[in-house]
Amino acid sequence: MLQLDKLTPLLKKRKRVGRGGSRGGTSGKGNKGQKARSGPKIDPGFEGGQMPLYRRLPKRGFNNTQFRSEIHVINVDQLNNLFQANDVITKELLIEKRIIKPSKGERNFVLKVLGRGELAKKLSIHADSCSGAARQAIENAGGEVTLIGEIR
Repeated sequence: MLQLDKLTPLLKKRKRVGRGGSRGGTSGKGNKGQKARSGPKIDPGFEGGQMPLYRRLPKRGFNNTQFRSEIHVINVDQLNNLFQANDVITKELLIEKRIIKPSKGERNFVLKVLGRGELAKKLSIHADSCSGAARQAIENAGGEVTLIGEIR
């Protein structure tokens, strides 16, 4: 029968080298050098001070990071908690109230309204994009959604 105190390890234990003792003066770590020392190990890409391969090769291709627009999301339940009835909600108002925080230097971000939660107030929302559930929840509460920007 299998008992907890009789279990044996399935994997062979790794030998802990460099602890002194029966391996002679080098403790199984070879001769001198950085790899024989204790402490932090060498980075895998380090080539001993030589210019590493990833810096020697040319960089090719297109990188989209400078052109991408970050999408900031707000849900219907957040709108219900943060605003009064008949409020007009815009990107500028959300930034002013510190509900969304664009990255430093970010000029063109996208505001998208999602449909999590319930809405019990009539709100007018100006956003770049809106999910179907969010649009239905806002219109059922008597509000309206106006899409601005290029993302629909």
